[in-house]
Amino acid sequence: MYIGKGYIALIHQYQNNGYNIVMDVYSGAVHVVDELCYDVIAKLSKENEAHTAKTLKEPCVLKGLKKELGQKYEEGEIEDALADVIELTEAGRLFAEDAYECMIEEVKKRKTVVKALCLHIAHDCNLACKYCFAEEGEYHGRRALMSFEVGKKALDFLIANSGNRHNLEVDFFGGEPLMNWQVVKDLVAYGREQEKIHDKHFRFTITTNGVLLNDEVQEFVNKEMDNVVLSLDGRKDVNDRMRPFRNGKGSYDLIVPKFQKLAKSRNQERYYVRGTFTRDNLDFSNDILHFADLGFKQMSIEPVVGEESDPYAIREEDIPVINEEYDKLAKIMIEREKEGKGFNFFHFMIDLDGGPCVAKRLSGCGSGTEYLAVTPWGDLYPCHQFVGQVEFLMGNVDEGIVRPEIADDFRSCNVYSKDKCRDCFAKFYCSGGCMANSYNFHGTIHDTYDIGCEMQRKRVECAIMMKAALAEE
Repeated sequence: MYIGKGYIALIHQYQNNGYNIVMDVYSGAVHVVDELCYDVIAKLSKENEAHTAKTLKEPCVLKGLKKELGQKYEEGEIEDALADVIELTEAGRLFAEDAYECMIEEVKKRKTVVKALCLHIAHDCNLACKYCFAEEGEYHGRRALMSFEVGKKALDFLIANSGNRHNLEVDFFGGEPLMNWQVVKDLVAYGREQEKIHDKHFRFTITTNGVLLNDEVQEFVNKEMDNVVLSLDGRKDVNDRMRPFRNGKGSYDLIVPKFQKLAKSRNQERYYVRGTFTRDNLDFSNDILHFADLGFKQMSIEPVVGEESDPYAIREEDIPVINEEYDKLAKIMIEREKEGKGFNFFHFMIDLDGGPCVAKRLSGCGSGTEYLAVTPWGDLYPCHQFVGQVEFLMGNVDEGIVRPEIADDFRSCNVYSKDKCRDCFAKFYCSGGCMANSYNFHGTIHDTYDIGCEMQRKRVECAIMMKAALAEE
């Protein structure tokens, strides 16, 4: 970070897979440069004062660069490189001013509407995943299935609190949603009726472990669900170790053919296979490649989040190995894309041209304000990961939100309210990270999950490197 007269600039430089990459955080510009330009920017970035085109044109700047880099490069080359840096700075694409912090108060004051619900249609599950934060569907409470009546009230609540927003999101979640399949179908039908009355459109999604997936479910899902999340952890031994039935038998052989059939029936679109890697499979790039070899095109694999005492939990000492895996995966994905065998990995999907709006870049997923979770009995929580923690109980579908101060706290959470985010180059990509993880590790939503931050930074670096590599084609 470079602090100058009246503003702060933030630049990140790194080298990956033979590319010299310079990120200007506040402009969002990414530059792939030669070694000389990379070194020039690195030298300029050591200065204690932020640079403008005017200050860069001062004779002492060029003189200093020639002194420090003269043994490695010709004087004319250094002059040309500095001229390029000045041109980028004049264009606002290097050493850019922070134009976001001044927006924070407006972002916090903005009137948000509820636009998405995570319906816990089933607090029950037919698997016994060892890392399950939902306690096999119990969520610090009791097993239960959502009734149609509670679900109707949830959809009515969403419509009533969505303002002028047309598109509304509803995710059927669990436990395992297919254990309450008839209610899922009935709620979709109810939602379609309400669309016509209220000029809304519901985008339904469902997350399933696939055990109860069959032709009838597949047909309905393909007709009504905008997205489907298929839970699978990768290779057979990896999946069956962490995602067994309660009798200890593995689930891989049963669910993989069903998932392959569903993905094919959706033309390899509007779904993704979602896995979790743990300390037991730090070579998780092989699980992603296993997904690809099974024919899947849309996939994600998330790091497990657990207490350090959990034998499967990711620890600080695992980060170097994990970073190597992301590097390995990125390089293989480039090769496969060039061979016409590409696939999408969620964490490497970055939009450098548009990306999320300013509010999303600053404050994240909208949990507690735009996005809420609903329990089987109708309680409202900021998101599915807070369900069962009574300190975050916001209200219910009968009375609505009765503790608006919780929403206010979530609304005030942003990359500028977190000290660890201020100097982080990835802050506008992760928007401060998961607030539930922050709370679980630090007792406040205004902090960050440190191990998660390390992995996120690496994923951003890999994703940008991949953009550079594929742009050469």
